[in-house]
Amino acid sequence: MPHPRHRWAVGQVLGVDHTVLWPESIRKNIKTGPDREIVAAYPYRSAVPKALWRSLISDATTNLVFAGYTNYFLWLEIPNLRSILRRKAERGCRIRFLLGDPASEITRRREEREGVPLTIGTRINITLDELGKMGETEGIDVRFSDDHIAMSVFIFDEDMLMSTHLANLVGHDSPVLHLRRTQSDGLYDRYAHHVTELWNGGRPENERPQQPS
Repeated sequence: MPHPRHRWAVGQVLGVDHTVLWPESIRKNIKTGPDREIVAAYPYRSAVPKALWRSLISDATTNLVFAGYTNYFLWLEIPNLRSILRRKAERGCRIRFLLGDPASEITRRREEREGVPLTIGTRINITLDELGKMGETEGIDVRFSDDHIAMSVFIFDEDMLMSTHLANLVGHDSPVLHLRRTQSDGLYDRYAHHVTELWNGGRPENERPQQPS
């Protein structure tokens, strides 16, 4: 296929739009089908702009789901997150945290594999402490599951950030896709269904094993 400037020049000489001559140039630059739900891709979670996290959380009005195994990084990257979540819950936004169980065997094995001083259990407990400081806020729910240790999904109404965990790397080294729902049974819906299944099978605080003293 000719370079764009050559396509435009030929189109001008012939008096036709260059896309008529090379329609595949349009197809290569316009997303069609399920992949149009992919807004952006980031090779590392740490590469996702903090402003994007803030805007997605701030703009959501009905549904926020934080299905990361620890969700620890949120409290570092979003200033005054507790107040933001409390106000959203008071305005009718449903907020759910699906956390890993800090006392589970799955968590312990992952800690051994990561081998970092700030363990997974510690990061989960930091999130629990932050949520505990909010008191009994109606509209904010917490459940525990070990089945999402290899993938984190964050839902903000019709937007989603989905991260798959690699080998022994920690969360901020994981790739991330920014998805936006545009169709039924697309990428967004598939991952949202995954989160719903995990949530329905999750354990409330009083049903999870206690950490050994």
